[in-house]
Amino acid sequence: MRVHVVSDVHGNVEALARAGEGADALVVLGDLVEYVDYGDPAAGILGRVLGSEVSERFAHLRTHGAPGELIAYIRGAWSRVQDADAVVEDAVREQYDLLFGAMTAPTYAIPGNVDMPRLWPEYERPGLSLPDGNVVPVGGLRFGFVGGAPLPAGQMLRRSGPWTPHLRNAEEFAAAVHALGPVDVLCSHVPPAVPELAFDVVSRRPEAAASALLDVVHRDRPRAALFGHVHQPLAARVRVGRTECVNVGHFRRTGVPYVLRW
Repeated sequence: MRVHVVSDVHGNVEALARAGEGADALVVLGDLVEYVDYGDPAAGILGRVLGSEVSERFAHLRTHGAPGELIAYIRGAWSRVQDADAVVEDAVREQYDLLFGAMTAPTYAIPGNVDMPRLWPEYERPGLSLPDGNVVPVGGLRFGFVGGAPLPAGQMLRRSGPWTPHLRNAEEFAAAVHALGPVDVLCSHVPPAVPELAFDVVSRRPEAAASALLDVVHRDRPRAALFGHVHQPLAARVRVGRTECVNVGHFRRTGVPYVLRW
């Protein structure tokens, strides 16, 4: 059995269309949408709608801004756009039409933190499954899926404009993880809470990770825990007990899927 796994597609339609070549199945671990392009400020939804200056400022504040400064800035920027909610949703749909259309069958896809999961059911079709929160058999193994990213304990999501990250409160995320039960392959967008896996060497800070995922790794000892989210990780893989925890890579940049064989 050969399964290809990708994450952090961020609009790379051409590579996604090739990602399932030679595989028995394709697994997509989220972040299909290209909301902000850190390499090209004029690209991404933010750059195309609000302009490259806003996109550049967003990128700067994300890593260097004071607490609350990014939310206040981007909320003000979007307030100048008439019917911003509809503008953003139309831009996301435009990307999803291409991205979901590029997925080969069979594909199992879950949303990441920059996705708009309420739109996903519109794209489900035979051969394209949306298994977030469920366990599905793939080649005789139990694959468990949990999408999105957890908020820090005690925090609630704050709306910052027409685009709101797919963040779940810590208790809800943990409940979804633990509800899976024993699995052979644990699939998520964010990594288990292992410092080397969560730390991004370019932004120089830890990204979102989940202690609940690490709990399941310790408790159930799956063969593998697969994830993305951290684009430039300090460590791309760490073995925890018998479980190989693997960041499958920043697919927008590499265009190369991670290959899982058994």
